[in-house]
Amino acid sequence: MELSEFEALLTPEGLRLLDAMPPVDSSDDVARAVTRLRRDGHSPDLVSAVVGQARLRTRARQKFGELAERMLFTRAGLEQATRLPIAARHAARFRDAGFTHIADLGCGIGGDALGLAGLGLRVTAVDADEVTAGIAAYNLAPFGGDVDVRLGTAETTDLDGIDAVWLDPARRTAGHTETARTRPEDWSPPLEWVFDLARRLPAGVKLGPGLDRDVIPDDVEAQWVSADGSTVELVLWSGALAREGVGRAALVIRDDRAHELTAESDAADEPARELGAYVHEPDGAVIRARLIGDVARSLEAGMLDEHIAYLTSDAALTSPFVSTFRVREVLPVEVKALGKALRERDIGRLEIKKRGVDVDPAALRTRLKLRGTASATLLLTRIGNRRTAILADRV
Repeated sequence: MELSEFEALLTPEGLRLLDAMPPVDSSDDVARAVTRLRRDGHSPDLVSAVVGQARLRTRARQKFGELAERMLFTRAGLEQATRLPIAARHAARFRDAGFTHIADLGCGIGGDALGLAGLGLRVTAVDADEVTAGIAAYNLAPFGGDVDVRLGTAETTDLDGIDAVWLDPARRTAGHTETARTRPEDWSPPLEWVFDLARRLPAGVKLGPGLDRDVIPDDVEAQWVSADGSTVELVLWSGALAREGVGRAALVIRDDRAHELTAESDAADEPARELGAYVHEPDGAVIRARLIGDVARSLEAGMLDEHIAYLTSDAALTSPFVSTFRVREVLPVEVKALGKALRERDIGRLEIKKRGVDVDPAALRTRLKLRGTASATLLLTRIGNRRTAILADRV
């Protein structure tokens, strides 16, 4: 969103039009909305801002629920924003540690600050981008004087009177729409500066889940977070915000229910074993946290292959930290023979999962020429040097 569009939107006319907009999702919805508003005589800047915001509000419901209907967004800001239930869990850690005034350095559209303020904490929210800071101020306005939104950088923010900090370094190039990933030394603020601050003040630092583990300091708690099967972030906690005896954690959120696995350090894997009655696929947060071994032991399972994150067992056990599949049989991996075997079993709906093999599931599904009324899951993987196709059912 350009500054002119933002200014046009933040007028009584702009906000009235936005609040009156029906859900805008598809390209056809956009075209109809633009045609109607231009026909009614509204300026191009206002039409672009209103229709763009209406579409972003529709997408934002996945992260912010009904609250999205009173918020403003940029496309990049929405993509990078923390889901509100996760932000609330992070905020509870600050509250439970006894902190009352938090600096959100790199607040974006204000998603994390919403979680903090929603628990009654004072927040100083800072962003270096003028439009983004303005949107954060709008989104956080209901909290009044408890939230102070400032235009500025993390490095120049006065932290006198601040109890603890939340940092979300900008890891992509500047912009409100298309952005590109950058190197840690080019982040804003740079990662080295962030870690130095986290040694001086209790901090929560939100980072991408694929961060090189070699750069994680030894004296922090590293918590990987997944939501509905997607690993969404890594948070490093320092000082009084880090839990005693916890160096690694996997927080798994499914259907608004949270489950957490913690350990002092990386867990040793279980040895590989023969394919059993069940295959378990660990959640991405568990894999990133390297806690697969602890999950395996809880399921009486072993690795299907020592280099691939599938577990197998004979025990009829599962957990929130895995997706479990009951094995039917092993099928041929050659496409023609595999398709023939699936058609003979009347399988027309096939979920294809892969790990350790170079396969395009969509292209493979087309080549299999499936016909039938039954459904199943096909697990394509490698055991040792052998490619393996396992037909299974979700438990």
